[in-house]
Amino acid sequence: MAEREVSVLIGGKAGDGISSAGQIIAHLLAQTGYRVHMYFDYPSLIKGGHNFAIIRAAEEGIGAVREQVDFILALNQETVNLHRHRLRERGVVIYDASTVKLAEGIGIPVKNILAAEEAPPVMGNSAIIGGFVRAAGLNWDASSGVLKKSMPKGTEKNLRVARRAYEASEERQQVPGTGKPVLPVLTGNEAISVGLVEADLEIYLSYPMSPTSNILHFLAGYADELRIRVIQPESEIAVILTALGCSYAGSRAVIGTSGGGFCLMTEALSLAGIAELPILVILGQRTGPSTGLATYSAQSDLHFALHAGQGEFPRLIIAPGDAGEARYWSRTGLDLAWKYQIPAIILSDRLICEGLYSVEPETGIRYAAGPVMADPAIHPYLRYAPADYGISPLRFPPAKGEIVRVNSHVHDTDGITTEDPLVTKEMADKRMKKMDRLALEIEGINSINTGGVTDAVIALLCWGSSKGVCEELGKKKGLRVIQPVVLWPFAEKAFAHAMDGVEQFYAVETNESGQLATLVSRFGYRPSGKILKYDGRPFMVEELEAELKKVIS
Repeated sequence: MAEREVSVLIGGKAGDGISSAGQIIAHLLAQTGYRVHMYFDYPSLIKGGHNFAIIRAAEEGIGAVREQVDFILALNQETVNLHRHRLRERGVVIYDASTVKLAEGIGIPVKNILAAEEAPPVMGNSAIIGGFVRAAGLNWDASSGVLKKSMPKGTEKNLRVARRAYEASEERQQVPGTGKPVLPVLTGNEAISVGLVEADLEIYLSYPMSPTSNILHFLAGYADELRIRVIQPESEIAVILTALGCSYAGSRAVIGTSGGGFCLMTEALSLAGIAELPILVILGQRTGPSTGLATYSAQSDLHFALHAGQGEFPRLIIAPGDAGEARYWSRTGLDLAWKYQIPAIILSDRLICEGLYSVEPETGIRYAAGPVMADPAIHPYLRYAPADYGISPLRFPPAKGEIVRVNSHVHDTDGITTEDPLVTKEMADKRMKKMDRLALEIEGINSINTGGVTDAVIALLCWGSSKGVCEELGKKKGLRVIQPVVLWPFAEKAFAHAMDGVEQFYAVETNESGQLATLVSRFGYRPSGKILKYDGRPFMVEELEAELKKVIS
């Protein structure tokens, strides 16, 4: 095991609670000051199939997992059969001795422990976790505190099961503490939810669709406390149309979906564009086309998001690279959608949505707080009145003595339908003025991140969830890393500054064509090569490192 780093794989079948067990292990390691990241792999099955999670903990911030692991926690034989090759030389297998046949490692008598405590089979993961705590040399008292917080149901019984397994285990590898402060650990979906609440979210609407479903569940759990409405309409079309009605009435509404659901929303996205109704869409990418791999990840909807909807209208597209960025940019995206009265899209993916990250405390301030409101003393109210930068002041119904009109047709300043060519052009120009102003504003904020070795002449171009693995290998191999976060409007000047001095750059993406590479080529930048992965899984550190060796000497 490398000093100050440890990787743990836990596996079993659907129904064994592998995701929750992985999250508990992540919190156990975070409790000692480690920065953690978890990748969860599972098929689209309610029962059966093979589920596993890899939890990696390191002294410095990370956003990718490794192929090799120090511990394998096996709840069934299949986990050993599929993953034993991953184990490092001094690694340890901790397994359910009642279901796994293995001559080495630490066998935990899970069946006997559950019987002694009259515990249900799902608590078998608590037994394996207890065995891991002892094998990793973690402090029981500190660990039991994490277990209590993580197991709100059947807490005492779970603790007794874990303690019995702890006593049946043995210490094999001491996981050293870091002495660093403990950071909160969040999934990307949780971080997005926090950011939305910080941006004064009032209504969240979604029809459940992996990988954004957990935003719906998370916010619903706190709806009363946060005084927000969480609604599940009957379809994705109803989701976006209801949200636009909320925006018209002055309520900050956000919707969540994935590619298939977004397909159904595109006509209403155009409605938001011409009616100048603010809305934020959380678009969680997964492997397509169509249903594709419903529970696996991809970065393949960038071009779709750029061009969704008929006609031309301003839009904002943001692709955060980890949970911390997801929190900041969901908040900023909602603010900017309302400031400019446009549709905005948070383009996440399954790895970020459902992956776990240690989140550093924020030091910045909220970027853009509120929309431009109409002066109530000015009559009559014109919804699409000419204004600076094309941003017409807002008023919401009911407004005494006024009519607040919005229209899906071409309209005049009062929202009345027209086919006049001059008005048609004037309204189109008005809308695009907002895009011009937004583009200038995007240039002034941190819309293009640079990392790795920032003065290196060879660079990796990445976006979204590929950030973590590129950052790590950029530092290791002396490469510059360039990560556009705001993908539209594209910050040309900021990107040119980030590329200054670069002689070669390689696009690293999890799609078949290199969609970001295609986008930057529109601005005159053609990559020296593309490193693409499109099997539904993210780049692991060793995997990308091997690919880099093929193209960079």
